[in-house]
Amino acid sequence: MTSSVPIFKLRPPAQPPHLLTRRRLLRRIDAASEPVVVVSAPAGAGKTVLLTEWSRGLAAREGCAWLSLDAYDNAPGRLWAGILRALHHVRPELSVCLESDEWTLAAWLEEILPSLLTGLSGEAPLTLILDGLESITDTDAVGTLADFLTRLPQGFRVILSTRHIPGRPLPVLRARGLVAELDQHDLAFTLGEAQAVLTDLLGSAPTADTSSALYEATEGWAAGLCIMGRALARSANEAGTEGNLARGRQAVIDYLATDVLYRLTTEEREFLLRTSVLDELSAGPCQALAGDRAGVLLRELARTVQLLVPVAADPSAYRHHRALSALLADVLRSEGPDTVVSLHRSAAQWYSRRQETTAAVRHWVLGGDESAAVASVLDGWEKAISAGRSAEVAHWLDLLPPRMVAADARLCVVAAMAALSAGAPETARRWLDVAQLRQTGPETLGEGSTVSGATAVAQAVACCLEGEVLTADRLGESAVADTKPLTSWRALARTSRGAALLWTCRYEEAEALLGEATRDAHAAGHGLALVRALGLRALCALLAGRHEPARILSDEALGAAAAAGLGGHFVAASAYIGRAGLLLEEGEAEEAERVLAGAEAALAGSPRTGCEPHVRALCHATRARLESARHKTDAARAAREAAERAAARCESPGVLTVLLGRAGEDTAVTPAAPGPQNLSLGERRVLRALCGPLTLREIAAEFYVSHNTVKTQVRAIFRKLDAHDRSEAVARARACGVL
Repeated sequence: MTSSVPIFKLRPPAQPPHLLTRRRLLRRIDAASEPVVVVSAPAGAGKTVLLTEWSRGLAAREGCAWLSLDAYDNAPGRLWAGILRALHHVRPELSVCLESDEWTLAAWLEEILPSLLTGLSGEAPLTLILDGLESITDTDAVGTLADFLTRLPQGFRVILSTRHIPGRPLPVLRARGLVAELDQHDLAFTLGEAQAVLTDLLGSAPTADTSSALYEATEGWAAGLCIMGRALARSANEAGTEGNLARGRQAVIDYLATDVLYRLTTEEREFLLRTSVLDELSAGPCQALAGDRAGVLLRELARTVQLLVPVAADPSAYRHHRALSALLADVLRSEGPDTVVSLHRSAAQWYSRRQETTAAVRHWVLGGDESAAVASVLDGWEKAISAGRSAEVAHWLDLLPPRMVAADARLCVVAAMAALSAGAPETARRWLDVAQLRQTGPETLGEGSTVSGATAVAQAVACCLEGEVLTADRLGESAVADTKPLTSWRALARTSRGAALLWTCRYEEAEALLGEATRDAHAAGHGLALVRALGLRALCALLAGRHEPARILSDEALGAAAAAGLGGHFVAASAYIGRAGLLLEEGEAEEAERVLAGAEAALAGSPRTGCEPHVRALCHATRARLESARHKTDAARAAREAAERAAARCESPGVLTVLLGRAGEDTAVTPAAPGPQNLSLGERRVLRALCGPLTLREIAAEFYVSHNTVKTQVRAIFRKLDAHDRSEAVARARACGVL
């Protein structure tokens, strides 16, 4: 071919004055054994600088051809004229050439490609670097390059540098294991590399705060970091650091505008601008703001611009790179505030329809519609609280303008309920005090309650969580009267009063109220209230000596907690303790240890150690009994002391006095010699089953325990009854009056 290729396109460009040698990346390229290496990253990521440094080291060892591509090369004839000229520049003996200015597909397939592959075969190792591959979009040009890359001869390697993630033939090369890839995450500066660059630019090491701030703002993007670093370097010699940094930020914006934004089509620019108000880019909200083609544009821009960063939790969702966000915000502001407000409100409407309250509240506030933001909170808080997502509700309230929550009695009660769900009754009480001051009338809140009724329920729950059982009983009784059946408010009120009755040993009354609370919580779909009511019912049955109901209720409570994702919430502690106590009664110390650890972990998750003092004291007392059964006197004593400290916070210890006494006796008394009287409840149950025809495996299935558990209990029965087989054990048990 007679057309010439400028010599400057055949050589790597000059390196910048402040070059950081990135050995980790140089080693990555050196170590790649695949014939094709793709380096894809956005503009200014340092691709050309990296490959220039690598190629100069390689040129000293073996051949390395370089071709800088641009829009002129976006045709198959010109592309291959450039590639062949680059190869001739290093290997003058290579005989392949284009004989005519008229490039044809037939000539490529029949003459040029076979001749080129033959000429490159059997020669010394050679590497071809194509820099700026994003310029090649012509279908025929891309096709010919794909033909070549999938047929590379042994010893020949191609490195592609591009701003776009390539399409054809990258998927085929991946499938065949013929490509190594470095992407924007690999090329991003580490914090240590960023500090080294800034030190070089400034002449001295920057402060940790400065380097961290610049690193966070640029996310390790090379161009942005160097631009900001030079601005900072100017401020070292001139007054006005803030002014120079502002100019640096503007320089970053100008760079991106010139090298990224204004290279896009009008449709692509409009898409980026309209979606710039979103924290997370996915097809749905993007379509709401930018039209029906938004999903297609999102995928394409994520591939080409590469300043849309994938969100780890959802591979199909992205966010704007922070540097790009600053540019888009700057351009969008120039269109006027009405545009920004309109976009935020459109986004808020989309998120509200899908009950994605966090995003909806944020966009309503930024769109200036505070009443809609409050409505979103009031619409979604009860469902979130019932699922134990109190931190989420607290975040919604934090998104509202300052003092708005304190000015609205409804929001004060919501804040109180969030605090109660998080185990912070003192905080809840402060909000309830404010709610009473702000109350203006019979405003409704949630399903089936007014602000005053909800405040009364919340007060009862707060008293119960703080161990004030007498007050909780009184408040709970009045709160139940003010709430409607089958609502979460009635469930919470009955649970609080039922707990108060439980801790004062009024088991029958407690069971009746907690049973009604379970029904109301089921009907309202309130997971938190349901788990709490069932767990307290399990404790009530255990303390009343009704072991089989305790087993059923603790199973149901733990199942409900697992289904609602509340296994680690403090409301599940009662269910764990009930099950652990039952296991202790049956002599299953190891299993009791495992279950009790669940209770301790759930209580440890509460931010306040003073929350639920009765449950905490009962947990410590159960731990004391467990350690006593395992003959660990010191551990049992420590657990009992912890139980006493927790009980001291209770207004009326009630049942805890008896339990703590039992724990102390268990710790102090030396275990008696084994005998019939020492058979546990579980062993007695198995012993009765041994009277019938069931095998041990069938007994295990009947009692919903493992086969090994039954075998362990049978061995314990034989030892305690001094029996050697099943019939002898049954006979001795009858003789002793055990059966």
